[in-house]
Amino acid sequence: MRVGVVGYSGPVDLPPVSELKDVCIELGRELARSGYIVFNGGRDGVMELVSKGVKEAGGTTIGILPSSSYANSYLSLAIDTGLDFQMRSFIMLKNVDVVVSIGGEIGTAIEILGAYAYSVPVILLRGTGGWTDRFSKVLIDDKYLDNRRKVEVYQAWSVEEVLKIIERIKGG
Repeated sequence: MRVGVVGYSGPVDLPPVSELKDVCIELGRELARSGYIVFNGGRDGVMELVSKGVKEAGGTTIGILPSSSYANSYLSLAIDTGLDFQMRSFIMLKNVDVVVSIGGEIGTAIEILGAYAYSVPVILLRGTGGWTDRFSKVLIDDKYLDNRRKVEVYQAWSVEEVLKIIERIKGG
């Protein structure tokens, strides 16, 4: 199963990313231990920390990079799309089975909406701030982003819950 992870970019040693270091690395490790291939934007912030956890656990992370952007050193494979930040996200979304969101600003919001538009299930890792927590306040019936009810948006409060939801999606 291919899991996309989206969230805050920015220096890993500054807030808000630094406040999420442990959960990001744990998520990466557990996704790798579960045998999932992880996709992300390949740069800094949440992407770098999750990639670090995946690498520590011997897993695979594929970074889908915007044009001429640097790649974090924990990626197994970096793909320079030649596209801008938003468009490269849609390539990632077309190649994953589920998306996990951690915090995030406008780019993350676009990725969440894009996943939903492509009918890719989204897991909001709550308590991580940004658009991940904001979207939880506008869900219809606590699980849809619009009245078309294209795909479920799940909410988890821990890495353990994220993994259980992925298993349900995988089995369903």
